[in-house]
Amino acid sequence: MHALRFTAAPFSRNPTLPQTSLYARVGVETGVSGASPHQLVSMLFAGFVDAMAQAKGALQGGQVEAKGIAIGRAARIVDEGLKASLDLSGGGALAADLAELYAYVTLRLTHANLHNDACALDECLALIQPLREAWAAIAPQVAAPQA
Repeated sequence: MHALRFTAAPFSRNPTLPQTSLYARVGVETGVSGASPHQLVSMLFAGFVDAMAQAKGALQGGQVEAKGIAIGRAARIVDEGLKASLDLSGGGALAADLAELYAYVTLRLTHANLHNDACALDECLALIQPLREAWAAIAPQVAAPQA
């Protein structure tokens, strides 16, 4: 298995979050410290889906700043988390294809933010969701060798 690289950026502090979310952030940071590489990627996918829900809600509610923050969080998760964790030298065509997909998703997120395009947000979620489901489906095979 190739080593995965992760940055803390997708989980960085956000001064605009209410105090109650500080407890959630501590829970995430605690979960990260004891997580396997597979679990870390699962957390990135979950964070992406959460950010997309926040972005869509903010867009529909006309909350421009919240929309931008949520889309920025989703883009960082894709670019600094999912894309950065790929092993492009040893991952072959699959890693290269995923890198291109992640670059496209980041581009579409930027478009969605600039143009208030809910369809682009839906497209990004539709592109990432099958990867999330496939990643979750392999969890038993990843955990089995460690048991």
